[in-house]
Amino acid sequence: MNPVGEKEIRDCFVNCSKGEARRLNLPRNLSELPWADLDFLGWCDPGAPDRGYVVTERKGRLVGITLRLAQDVRRSFTKSTVCSVCVTPHAGTGVTLFTAPRVGAAGRQGNTVGTYMCADLACSLYIRGKKQTEFGMQFETLTVEERIVRTVVNLEAFLDKVFEDNVSSATA
Repeated sequence: MNPVGEKEIRDCFVNCSKGEARRLNLPRNLSELPWADLDFLGWCDPGAPDRGYVVTERKGRLVGITLRLAQDVRRSFTKSTVCSVCVTPHAGTGVTLFTAPRVGAAGRQGNTVGTYMCADLACSLYIRGKKQTEFGMQFETLTVEERIVRTVVNLEAFLDKVFEDNVSSATA
């Protein structure tokens, strides 16, 4: 991912108001992030632990979505879970259900979609071995490049669901 600045990030959010985008907490070390190792920028809000954000390139433009940790989801501290985006296995609470408001009228009516993701939204670092899970090493035979492609495709599929109602109402 190419490095992006604060204004670019705040201007790219599609499923929240401009005021919400102005108020969200950005990563503290934005200029120091390992941009070359990121397929998307994902972070949890340090001031609001139930919120997360994803910024990525989609169809030639920067797109950001707000996420919330699903409430009342039972988590097991003893079972392992797998991220739906990067397919990294985690022990206990390393994966969480994030929900995102849909874009447009559907989102304003409260419609959301969800996916299980790495709780720290660091998928790009896990697939490259830059960050380790509780299990340590990866147990896959895919190359890093193949895991990157899979991660991008899976994130794109989730974004398709976030945009889904907006696209169908625009074509009607």
